[in-house]
Amino acid sequence: MSQYLLALYKSYDEVIPPERSQQVWAGVSALGDKMMDAGVFVFKSGLQGGAESATVVRQSGGDFLITDGPYTETKEYLAGFWIIDVADLDAALEWAKLASVACRRPVEVVPFEMRDIDELLAANAAGEL
Repeated sequence: MSQYLLALYKSYDEVIPPERSQQVWAGVSALGDKMMDAGVFVFKSGLQGGAESATVVRQSGGDFLITDGPYTETKEYLAGFWIIDVADLDAALEWAKLASVACRRPVEVVPFEMRDIDELLAANAAGEL
């Protein structure tokens, strides 16, 4: 099994009418139940306050620079996500299709790195990363 992030992005200027919001919440709830029943659900969350609530910490020499977020300037921000545990990318893409329908927006699918630190160090030393 492999874990994948199903990421949901929202435009800064997007205004969602209440009736659409209710439909999205109903779809998200139903999809969550379906993920639980299928045994693929690991974790989900929405992010509070949008990108403007982020704080960025950067090391600068021996000190740290702390600034208001977001980290990058974009037209969209990460609004929420699911983490699922499925057999492969094809299975993750099928769940992403369902998530896209439920949320009425695109869904980005990203695999998690499942190797431990020793495996990653060995891969890096072998020039595989």
